[in-house]
Amino acid sequence: MNDNSWRPMAMPGSESSDEALYEVRRKIYPRSVTGAFDRWRVWLVVFTQLIFYGTPWLQWNDRQAVLFDLGARKFYIFGLVLWPQDVIYLSVLLVISALALFLFTAMAGRLFCGYACPQTVYTEIFLWIERRIEGDRFARIRLDSDPWSLRKLRLKATKHALWIVIALWTGFTFVGFFTPIRALGGQVASAGLGPWQTFWMLFYAFATWGNAGFMREQVCKYMCPYARFQSVMVDRDTFVVTYDVGRGEPRGSRGRKSDHRAAGLGDCVNCSICVQVCPTGIDIREGLQYECIGCGACIDACNQVMDKMSYPRGLIRYTSENAMRQGLSPAAARRRLLRPRVFVYAGIWLALVAGLAVSLALRAPLKVDILRDRGALAREVDGRWIENVYRLQLINTTEAPMQVRVQANGHDLAGIIIEYDRAAEILAPASNRLVPVRIRVPIEAARQGTHKIDVVVTSEQNGHQVAEIDQSTSFIVPREL
Repeated sequence: MNDNSWRPMAMPGSESSDEALYEVRRKIYPRSVTGAFDRWRVWLVVFTQLIFYGTPWLQWNDRQAVLFDLGARKFYIFGLVLWPQDVIYLSVLLVISALALFLFTAMAGRLFCGYACPQTVYTEIFLWIERRIEGDRFARIRLDSDPWSLRKLRLKATKHALWIVIALWTGFTFVGFFTPIRALGGQVASAGLGPWQTFWMLFYAFATWGNAGFMREQVCKYMCPYARFQSVMVDRDTFVVTYDVGRGEPRGSRGRKSDHRAAGLGDCVNCSICVQVCPTGIDIREGLQYECIGCGACIDACNQVMDKMSYPRGLIRYTSENAMRQGLSPAAARRRLLRPRVFVYAGIWLALVAGLAVSLALRAPLKVDILRDRGALAREVDGRWIENVYRLQLINTTEAPMQVRVQANGHDLAGIIIEYDRAAEILAPASNRLVPVRIRVPIEAARQGTHKIDVVVTSEQNGHQVAEIDQSTSFIVPREL
């Protein structure tokens, strides 16, 4: 195989891509296709949408299993309750997601884009509806070119009505992650939605309808930043959708029983079906392009043509540049996937996942924070005591009631006592309470200056101690009493 068997990815900045950037959009009519990659895509569409649409309806401990309650500043994720103080977990989760994307891209290109990206998923759903109502590629082209008629109006209206229903249900589900979805359904039925709920439901529905129904490949080509920097994450051993130029060229039409080798032709029959099924409208035979989302539709289409012509499959296939150039077997190409950058990504990803899991498992059921009352640093009480006032914030991170006890220990202060509302010792499940605390020291035992004290909060559930939190703070004795 010669060096011309591989054509590099066409990236933005070249003359052709600059011209394409400013051209008027040409509507793409993807042709339906069946095959292994199509089945994977269908299954992942079903799987991802079962998670998205079904999760808000799950119940856990008499509440919605997954709920991001912004008003109460609590995130419920099954048995886990997260507070604003737990933002570190969100940060780690975002880093884990980014590293997973880097890892998958380094191994097999834009897998996420082709199979799990919301833009791809909803485009597939909308295309499925469009094909059922208007027909496949050529029927849709004819329908759009025909003058308006009652039939055309009926087909278009039916399609858009179904699109809008799905978009509205998607917007409703999205808002249902932030407002209890069962209560939200009652508000929609009684036309009692609040302004922000209405805005976000309609906004998300409009975005779904517009992006999946009209913009489609434009989102992937011009709006998605991933398409622009993916080239820095792939190398010559990354598996990508590839056209075998050495085997396919020179392309040309021929009969099924003709000897194309004797005629000087390659295996490509120049049917252009690989272009017709592409959701972004590219020709993979011109080399891998940044618009390619790695969905594999062209592979399924080309394999069907190869079967009809009795040629070997794989003229278009998932393989790497080195495999194509060096004629490596599929097994040898897969072995070269395990290279240093993959091990680095995988190692960091596994370490972060393990660290997150351990941190969540060891997470304290009680959070304590103590702040001084800035309005009164220190004061004399009854001529006998020096008093400092604090605010103690107690957070019960579990979904069971908790009993707490608060004690104060002074390192060099004798006779220290603590006073607070004893009713605050019972913390409701997943509750947050701010408790005023007064700490006093006898005047005769108080030396002028700043003293370190420890506030110890002990919590119990069902008669068993579950946490003991020690918070250090300062006790001030003024110079003049």
